[in-house]
Amino acid sequence: MTGRSAALECRGLHLAYDGQPVVTGVALDVLPGESIVLLGPSGSGKTTILSAIAGFIDPIGGEILLGGRTVATAERSVPPEQRRIGVVFQHYALWPHLTAVQTVAYPMHRQGMARSQARAEALVLLERLGLADLADRKPAQLSGGEQQRVGLARAIAREPDLFLFDEPTAHLDTPLRAALQEELAERRARTGIAAVTATHDVAEALAAADRVVLLRDGRVIQVGTPIEVYEQPADLWAARLTGPASALDATLVGDVAVGVEGSGARGEPGDRVLVRPDWASLRGNLTGTVVGVWFRGPHTDYRLATSYGEVEIREAGPPGASVGATIGWQLHRAWLIPAPGS
Repeated sequence: MTGRSAALECRGLHLAYDGQPVVTGVALDVLPGESIVLLGPSGSGKTTILSAIAGFIDPIGGEILLGGRTVATAERSVPPEQRRIGVVFQHYALWPHLTAVQTVAYPMHRQGMARSQARAEALVLLERLGLADLADRKPAQLSGGEQQRVGLARAIAREPDLFLFDEPTAHLDTPLRAALQEELAERRARTGIAAVTATHDVAEALAAADRVVLLRDGRVIQVGTPIEVYEQPADLWAARLTGPASALDATLVGDVAVGVEGSGARGEPGDRVLVRPDWASLRGNLTGTVVGVWFRGPHTDYRLATSYGEVEIREAGPPGASVGATIGWQLHRAWLIPAPGS
């Protein structure tokens, strides 16, 4: 690797709980200033990987490097407090005797900032996260969501070399979630701090990441930009993890003469084509029977039974067809996914 050292490197990382393997052979590089999102279902290893990076779990194989410095192997591990990492996990771990403003000001004061300035900076952070009126409350006087925001503010205040976030916006409403994402983006742009976030929220992953890492059963399935993992998934599992997807018989492509992106020209027997809801539309030369209609406000989702399989189609506006109707539809794009083992 040339130039600046990666903010984080995981090389062949193996992790276990009580002797049972949880993460197997994970390789991951995070560049300075880069935002990486670990996306996967519960039990896929997201939180375990973050815990190992933070220093709370020792690897049984492989190594972890921060800024080019090895901090963990199976033989030795640098303590968490020496890793310059800002951590926000699902358990907030706030000090019970400190108020919100004292909690957020503490890391800034520890880094040499005057107490008065640290308090002023902490109040600004708390206001950005909708906590200005709760600055003098202790954790026992705060709700779970409020405690989470205090924990986030404390991590931001530390200005570490790397942020680790585990479901950081799980308890925040939409306006506060947007404010937090703006705050983190601004800080990363200003300081060059990298971030690794674990989430099962697809919308958050696609919006916040420079690259997305898809995890299944402790293994990396795919790494790519949000556009790549959404439009060019490695398999059907990855496709359905990242959003609504219909898997249709690949002969559909030849029948309607629509080019397919992916590994292969037209597909082989057993291959499937992935179709996202916005890659097809109603009113075309193919036919299907409406088996589901869901009005979502700005758009309506339809499910059609066709000779190639069921397809989901999204159209702007209120419903224009009802269940049981036979209607036309057309395909605009598709992504070829070869049959397993081909």
